[in-house]
Amino acid sequence: MMISAEIVSTGTELLLGQSINTNARYLSERLAALGICCYFQTTVGDNPDRIRQVLENAMSRADLIITTGGLGPTMDDLTKEVVAELCGRSLQLHEPTLHHIESFFQRRDRIMPDNNKRQALIPEGSIIIPNHLGTAPGVILEEGTKTFVLLPGPPSEMEPMFEETVKPYLTMKTEIDPGLLHSRVLKVVGPGESVVEEKLRDLLLQQSNPTIALLAKQRGLHIRLTARAKTKVDAEALIKVTEAKIVKRLHPYIYGFDQETLSGVVGQCLLQRGKKLALAESCTGGLIAHEITNEAGSSAYFLLGVTAYDNSAKKELLGVEEKILQTYGAVSAETALAMAQGVQKISGASIAMAVTGIAGPDGGTAEKPVGLVYGALVDGAYCETKEFRFVGDRKAIKERTATAVLNWLRYHLQESS
Repeated sequence: MMISAEIVSTGTELLLGQSINTNARYLSERLAALGICCYFQTTVGDNPDRIRQVLENAMSRADLIITTGGLGPTMDDLTKEVVAELCGRSLQLHEPTLHHIESFFQRRDRIMPDNNKRQALIPEGSIIIPNHLGTAPGVILEEGTKTFVLLPGPPSEMEPMFEETVKPYLTMKTEIDPGLLHSRVLKVVGPGESVVEEKLRDLLLQQSNPTIALLAKQRGLHIRLTARAKTKVDAEALIKVTEAKIVKRLHPYIYGFDQETLSGVVGQCLLQRGKKLALAESCTGGLIAHEITNEAGSSAYFLLGVTAYDNSAKKELLGVEEKILQTYGAVSAETALAMAQGVQKISGASIAMAVTGIAGPDGGTAEKPVGLVYGALVDGAYCETKEFRFVGDRKAIKERTATAVLNWLRYHLQESS
């Protein structure tokens, strides 16, 4: 029998949008990898009546209820108390946990407030989930056919607690499960979701095992293939057949898989071809260089980035001629090319790229609207310019420009090979 789960995230700050709930995503991925189906996710504020109502609903439809948040020392941290009451368990002082909390403060040369002792009160009959990075222990509580797993809210504490204690516990509990879920993510940049759906329509209509899901992202599209099988090897074999069909249909738009990033793929292409890159950026303000250098080992293929925002910087740093700026304007293919040639000259890079555009919200005209961006690529004697037109706010235009330029460089490196 399959185990079903529900994730309950507590915290008024989540409802107000003051914190982003990354815990639910993390736990959903981990549960799926264990073959545990998560059918519901619920977020509730720090109110005991509403928390109780949410947990009662979760118990009526899930075998496993995982909560995050509400294990702190303050009066609004109520998750443990509500679960204990719901299961008819008393809260008992757990001396080893109290000692851990006291030691936590002593190591930091701080006096422990009395309210932190609340964190050492544990529901009777629980399994303790040690927290090596904080003061809030987690709890596993079995109540009949239902299991509660209570975890703290901070991801830096919650994630290692899940990996070290909860995952082995759930693995033991689900070892009789008839199968597991395994996923593979194909990352696409270029065509929109509707175009991809049209290319894969027959596969989407016929899907069974593996399933195919199109996930629109801010900077591209993810295609998630999920298979159920007895073993991971069997699941991978099922996925491989469908993956090959999708890759063939969407070439060259698929740039990577699973945890790969576009900037990381570009970096590997540069490294494999012995190329050194330099960048000149205007409208993106150094964002492309930032993404390139986010990758470990980028010093092996990235030489220099220049953010030449003002025209004076374009002239003085990159050698863009005044005549070009006066004749064509700062936002033009001619200026972008001059910027790329200039940064190549001062850096000695084998390949150089540049961007200049109007990110908005002001500065656009009928002839040159907000979202107009020009890019240039120089590789030895080869030169190319491109015009892009993006929509969105300032941040979105900058991000879409960075994605388009990195993808253009990927195309160029892969095709030239």
